[in-house]
Amino acid sequence: MDTLTLKNTTKILALVGMFIAVFFALPIAVGLFAHEDILPFMLFDLGLFVVSLVGFLSVLRHTVEMRVRDAILAVNLIWLLLGLTGAIPYLLSTHVSFVDGFFEAVSGYTTTGATIYHDIEGLPMHILLLRSLMHWLGGMGIIVLGVGLFSLINPTGSMALFKAEATGNKLEKLSAKIRDTALRIWGVYLLLTVVDMLLLWAEGMSLFDAINHAFSTLSTGGFSTKNDSMAHWQYQPMIIWTTTVFMVLAGVNFLAHLRALRGDFSGYRSEEVRWYLIAFVGLSVALAWYRIETGNVQPGYVITHAFFSVASILTTTGFASVNYEQWGPTAVVIIFVAMLIGGNAGSTAGGFKVSRYVVLMKNIGFQIRRLLHPKAITALYVDGQRVTYDTLGIITAFALLFTLTNVLLTFYLYARGYDLVTSLSAAIAMVGNIGPGFAQVGVVENYAFFSAGDKVILSAAMILGRLEFFTVVMLFSRTYWKRF
Repeated sequence: MDTLTLKNTTKILALVGMFIAVFFALPIAVGLFAHEDILPFMLFDLGLFVVSLVGFLSVLRHTVEMRVRDAILAVNLIWLLLGLTGAIPYLLSTHVSFVDGFFEAVSGYTTTGATIYHDIEGLPMHILLLRSLMHWLGGMGIIVLGVGLFSLINPTGSMALFKAEATGNKLEKLSAKIRDTALRIWGVYLLLTVVDMLLLWAEGMSLFDAINHAFSTLSTGGFSTKNDSMAHWQYQPMIIWTTTVFMVLAGVNFLAHLRALRGDFSGYRSEEVRWYLIAFVGLSVALAWYRIETGNVQPGYVITHAFFSVASILTTTGFASVNYEQWGPTAVVIIFVAMLIGGNAGSTAGGFKVSRYVVLMKNIGFQIRRLLHPKAITALYVDGQRVTYDTLGIITAFALLFTLTNVLLTFYLYARGYDLVTSLSAAIAMVGNIGPGFAQVGVVENYAFFSAGDKVILSAAMILGRLEFFTVVMLFSRTYWKRF
């Protein structure tokens, strides 16, 4: 590692460390207001800020010249920093092990929503808010937020960092500067969060619950303030439907929302959004119809929770309003299909992403046409734009990495002694940043029973899924390290 890389990384990590320390001040303030034992957390936060400030001042005069290879290293180190620093408050305030705290922090920032806590309602208020804030910050992406901050240091550096987190996704610039676009997207994100919070509050949630659930909903995270998640309000349909709508909105490309605020609704007419909505409505109707046909139930109740459950899993939020595993095997299959789909590219949702399915499905037809008409000049188009062979190659490689990672993680968990359903669904839930799976990691269960080693592996899987593989995999390339 050369001196330039070291100084670049030091300045960026120090800046992120200071930001985290300021961010931690919000739950600390809530803890003070609630008269909770917050002193250890305060001292740690102060220490984090001082250490980060010293690191920043040590390279204050260094102008960051961020190269792509530096950005890749920085992004990975940032996510490691988030997990390590995020673990400490849990350790200090709830006395869990460091590994458990690390798992919870990674689950929060990656918006996975898997938890190691049994009694959520017994947690201090500042920890409940911390969990939701981690979701909200990680939802739009700590690096995208950093685009606005790092561009104050060097515009080229901010562009490199943005590309490093979103490898394989094409960024569409709606303004001359990527910083402006990123900050405007954050503005849309904030607006939707506030609207969701106000509606939930007006519909009967306490203000504290409304704030936390708005953070978790727009980030598609899924951490709740209640032991039974959204089932706490299962007989308040307005709350359930409001959350359903905002989960679906959070799963749409935020550039489409940004355009819509300018009066341009073309983003909502893209092929990806259309297929995303078709999948949502189709799976929801199928789940509701199956449950109504197989049980003596109230149709209105079933329809409400069928749409909520599909939205929760499809967008990788992971809230629970009912235990759909009790609805029968067909219900489990429908939810499993939703797990495999994910949201839109450019949304806060995780998973495989609908845009990749659109390209891969169209490629099947494209290849069939080429076989039938070998001399014809044809091309693959999505939304009127030609898909290049480079893009198709990246998406195909991603699909292979996604599948291979899930298979290897499933084999690992199964070899550790967990049943196949638990192993497979936990693997998909971790890599897809979904949260709940089935069986031992079902919608009413948690991840506390895994060993410390298993939790480290699962944490790595969450980060791998959040960074969409390439950014992490590149670190294991000999060619990458030879360039330093």
